[in-house]
Amino acid sequence: MTKRTVTEQYPEAQPELPPRSRGVIGLFEENCTVCMLCARECPDWCIYIDSHKETVPAAAPGGRDRSRNVLDRFAIDFSLCMYCGICIEVCPFDALFWSPEFEYAETDIRDLTHERDKLREWMWTVPAPPALDPGAEDPKELVAARKTADKLAAQQEAARTAETHADEQARAAERPTRPMGDSRQQTDQPIPPPDRPSPPSDRPEPPSDRPEPASDQPEEEGRE
Repeated sequence: MTKRTVTEQYPEAQPELPPRSRGVIGLFEENCTVCMLCARECPDWCIYIDSHKETVPAAAPGGRDRSRNVLDRFAIDFSLCMYCGICIEVCPFDALFWSPEFEYAETDIRDLTHERDKLREWMWTVPAPPALDPGAEDPKELVAARKTADKLAAQQEAARTAETHADEQARAAERPTRPMGDSRQQTDQPIPPPDRPSPPSDRPEPPSDRPEPASDQPEEEGRE
């Protein structure tokens, strides 16, 4: 009551909607595996899905062929949808998202059933998810992807190390055992060990027969 009323000039000026507005449902069909969870859990039964199976040949010889589901039709009847968001919550592969688009009124109620082409166009109007809190834990998918990337990087580093070691061994095997300018002949005779001084012994030396040298001092007087 203390502020002036300002009229928004719609449709010339688009309103600023909250980031989690529930307008329509966008489909990212590359992630859809036709698991039918969204159609089974929808309380209004307003989701229609058709698909067929294709056989994928084995990647390796002798392997077994596999089959996969191919999406043919994905439609939502917005005349029955009550915007509960259960289909988005139960989708295990993140194929459905909320879009803030709300301008999809029709003059005929039968035109409110939108096929996957229209749902695909609404997918590009889905806002980016809000950033996580600084102290929040990383998603499990991101942690698993990081572990896989680290494991692959470790395997590549081990392969490079093994290749480098093999190259060094190959180069060492190609080197000559003796320099090219040395003309000495190699013999099979063992090289005698160098002379080593014998360790000192604690045994007394035997008396020697050699005469002792004469002393230069004069004899004592009075000795006969």
